[in-house]
Amino acid sequence: MKTKAIQLIVTLITALLIIPGTISAQDKAPKPKGKEIQLFNGKDLKNWAFHLKDPAINPATVFTVQNGVIHIKGDPFGYMRTKETYSDYKLHVEWRYPGEASNSGVFIHGQKPDTIWLKCIECQLKAGSAGDFVCMNGSDMNERTDKTNRMVKKLAASSEKPNGEWNTMEVVCESNTIEVFVNGVLQNKGTNLNISKGFICLQSEGKDVEFRNVFLTKLK
Repeated sequence: MKTKAIQLIVTLITALLIIPGTISAQDKAPKPKGKEIQLFNGKDLKNWAFHLKDPAINPATVFTVQNGVIHIKGDPFGYMRTKETYSDYKLHVEWRYPGEASNSGVFIHGQKPDTIWLKCIECQLKAGSAGDFVCMNGSDMNERTDKTNRMVKKLAASSEKPNGEWNTMEVVCESNTIEVFVNGVLQNKGTNLNISKGFICLQSEGKDVEFRNVFLTKLK
């Protein structure tokens, strides 16, 4: 009897020790990711629309795909934009200048009508200034304290890689806030945006620029 009683007590103590560990492990389990949406399929641009300052130019001569990379000439000015609108997401974009360091941008919450330039928040990719915000065509945020200036300067020194290397920009849009990270460094944050949903665009402005791995993850 004593032996059975001791065994029962040992079993109960072991169970009590295991249960807290199990609960703790569940608490620390990573939260499930939201839905991932591939904006660029690595093959073609069928999911994108195009707008150029010069309507006589065929967009197919400005925006091309080769070996899983989007190539944008930069001339004439314009952009390629998603056909769908998005809100509450984390956007991932990789870019580089294959030749001379130049200028481009990622447009967030783009609004119709298509024009140069449409209403949006530009996340600047201009060499040396990646992470600046440009409040375009009536867009606004709290951090734009000087209403005579469309620019909201980045928070830190440039975190861009040497010209010719691939950089990563991640843009987190949640409700009416926006954060932009360049190669993992928080470069800017905007609050109380007056637009919180719209198209995503890649800009043609300057010289050659390349993009790859363009996708977003919906936030829950």
